[in-house]
Amino acid sequence: MKWKSEAVSGFWEDEDGLGTLEILMIVAVLVIIAIAFRKWIMKWVGELFRSANTEIN
Repeated sequence: MKWKSEAVSGFWEDEDGLGTLEILMIVAVLVIIAIAFRKWIMKWVGELFRSANTEIN
């Protein structure tokens, strides 16, 4: 039983790969936000391009 406790303790204290996990979590949150607001984002980008096109002409 002691080896199980040591294995769990070692796993919990091991911080290798933690930076990768943090980056993946940030990317996942950004993707969820982009999906949630995709219609608004597409509308906003379209307005930016129309405005830029009007300014150029």
